[in-house]
Amino acid sequence: MAVRFVRGARTVRQRLFQSLQIGMRAMSAEAQDMVPSYSFETLRVSQARDSVLHVELNRPEKRNAMNKTLWREMVECFNKIAQDTDCRVVVLSGAGKMFTAGIDLMDMAGDVLQPNGDDVARKAWKLRNTILQYQESFSVIEKCPKPVITAVHSACIGGGVDLVTACDVRLCSQDAWFQVKEVDIGMAADVGTLQRLPKVIGNASLVSELVYTARKMMADEALSCGLVSRVFQDKETALEGAFEMASEIASRSPVAVQGTKLNLIYSRDHSVKEGLDYIATWNMSMLQTEDIIKSAQAAMEKKSPKDVPYSKL
Repeated sequence: MAVRFVRGARTVRQRLFQSLQIGMRAMSAEAQDMVPSYSFETLRVSQARDSVLHVELNRPEKRNAMNKTLWREMVECFNKIAQDTDCRVVVLSGAGKMFTAGIDLMDMAGDVLQPNGDDVARKAWKLRNTILQYQESFSVIEKCPKPVITAVHSACIGGGVDLVTACDVRLCSQDAWFQVKEVDIGMAADVGTLQRLPKVIGNASLVSELVYTARKMMADEALSCGLVSRVFQDKETALEGAFEMASEIASRSPVAVQGTKLNLIYSRDHSVKEGLDYIATWNMSMLQTEDIIKSAQAAMEKKSPKDVPYSKL
């Protein structure tokens, strides 16, 4: 009996040790994907491909609802990405069962509904500053010189629409739907949708319908009106498509890609003449980059841009 007990105890210890090893390997693999300098409470940042960062809204238990911490960390994250020379493209997605349920009303009610102040003017002044801070949480994506591709799955509600319209490329899964929800909670959208959505889809009548009725826009309609450029079967294929596109972009000259993004945004907000003047001034220095020579030589040698060793930017 004693021998059997000892053997049984050894077997249990061996199984526990094996389970522990498997768990440690899994944790080690996950840690390797994580980028040490990007540590946030509501965002998960990992290295998806060479020169490609994957930023996930990471409150799956709350349907990625946007609390005050997330709004603040978005600014911190994308300001850091803007200065990260190892990153050339960003893929943005949501962890869990949906992209985002929009703003976290319970968490933000105090700031928005009950601003502090001695009188109306002071309360209004503080509330305006609060709104401006929240606007920066998505404008920072637009200001980031690295292209941002978003992959939406399931629901993209309220602040989620503000978020995705600030991105450069929007992809989604077949089960995705979009909803400008603000009128249903008694307010006008104030962090980007009313300013960016009309320019994204170029249809004033449709925009008015969406923002006045708060109706859902399904994936096929989002594709047909230009809100997204591709629809994939599910979340996994949408993410894979985003990573492949990001790798293609990352293989190009960062001088060319980031200069193109900055000029696209400038031209969107200015006249054609102003846009042409801006790109002329921009390229009078940027055309002197060695990337043009490298690219031309690669083309003559029938090489892919992926074979060109562009310097970091």
